[in-house]
Amino acid sequence: MTPRAGQTLGLEMEMAVARRDSGASHLVGGYFESLAAIKAARGEAPQVARIGERAVSVSVAAGESGLDNGFNLLETAFAPVSETQGGLAELARRASRELRDACDALAGEDALLLNASEHPDCTLDPRWYAAAHVPRPIYRELVGHREWLHRVGIDAKAQNSPCTSVAVGQAARALNVVLALAPASIALFANSPLENGRVTGLKENRLTVWDRMFRHSRYAGDHYLQRLPERPFVDLGDYFRWMFAPGTASRCLPLAADEGYKSATGVYLSGAPSLAAFLASDGWRGRRSDTGEWVTVAPQGGHFEYSQFAHFLDARWRYRLAAPLPLEALREAWRQPGGIEDLYERLGASGYIEGRAPGAGFADAQLLDEAGAQVAATRVMAPSAVQLGLMRNLSQAEDLLRSWGWLRLRAMRADAIRDALHDAAVLDLATEVLAVAEAGLAPHERHWLAYANYAVEARSTGADRLLRLWREHAGASDRLARVCRARAVLPL
Repeated sequence: MTPRAGQTLGLEMEMAVARRDSGASHLVGGYFESLAAIKAARGEAPQVARIGERAVSVSVAAGESGLDNGFNLLETAFAPVSETQGGLAELARRASRELRDACDALAGEDALLLNASEHPDCTLDPRWYAAAHVPRPIYRELVGHREWLHRVGIDAKAQNSPCTSVAVGQAARALNVVLALAPASIALFANSPLENGRVTGLKENRLTVWDRMFRHSRYAGDHYLQRLPERPFVDLGDYFRWMFAPGTASRCLPLAADEGYKSATGVYLSGAPSLAAFLASDGWRGRRSDTGEWVTVAPQGGHFEYSQFAHFLDARWRYRLAAPLPLEALREAWRQPGGIEDLYERLGASGYIEGRAPGAGFADAQLLDEAGAQVAATRVMAPSAVQLGLMRNLSQAEDLLRSWGWLRLRAMRADAIRDALHDAAVLDLATEVLAVAEAGLAPHERHWLAYANYAVEARSTGADRLLRLWREHAGASDRLARVCRARAVLPL
């Protein structure tokens, strides 16, 4: 019997930071030491990680409180919560506690969390990027070697990433549904109408980041991998063929295939082959990323697992294997319909869909005033509830996908980014998506859709509320400070 989706739930919650006095984007200083003290007082035994002398994360059993790309963008990756632990309700409790902890830790820096999926007035210039970005080894590859314009995301472009477990045999179907229906999530949770102090004309400007980051990449395949393909994925083998196809360039591969994704010492393969070409070879020459020394790297199944992050669509299938992935078994399975599914089931794969379309959003005074406390209290968990409901009602979600059509839905993504729920077709889609999601949830879980239902009924998103606030304070010398204080996160 296939386990139903959502037996475990996770969340990657990103949070923009601003100074309370001015509203300016804020680079955290002693934040992680303060956060560790808060968690230690609760008996959680925090572990602080550093890059050089600078603290960059605090880990406890409930998850890791760290940073995304910059010291102005916090990210908490929660440990998975099972159904038996309470599912959505327990994850919501942990998220609320984390928000309280973060707000308390930031108070010592006169800073606050901002209810926005992008800071409304922060520069993207190289000097700010040099000061703000987290100095991880991976950025030397992405910026220095692949020539990504990484700084277009350094103004705290933030997402709310629901992580919903799914059986290997249903992974491709679930991924297709979450990808195709992403315009609904983009619209429902749009929260970034401003950039660098200007109205952009888009309700979710955050999602322009990938096109802009990869547009002038050294490798054209990087830009290709942020655009939804022209048809759904047939199975996982098809998904990986698209991701690692001719015309794409393998990422820098680790000398040891089990090293961490963001910290591995790697090798740049000569001639920039696709990962598929590398895995089909007997070995490939390349230069070490640390010393520049020429070495020959033999392909391993672990390189395939390591490279699962290679694309930047609105959802990913992320997984771990309980046993090593034999290269010859991988090569054979990849040639067979459903072969990856069969092989991965034998290797004890566990995986989940990571949703990347919903913008970050939280309760604040404005939302409390307009929608009430019951709706505001569901803002953080609403994207998780939508994704869980769709994946538990997979057949009906697929029917919805087919009725709208893959290519039409792909085109609607731009409409959702621009107009959110003020586009009539996007509004209709969001309404239908919520009905399918509600039918997939248990009765005691359905109240977590309250914010999403409110957004549809009021035809009002976080972006619409932020625009109203921005215009109300036009002409004020302290406009940014007023707006940011009004949009300060209120943990509920």
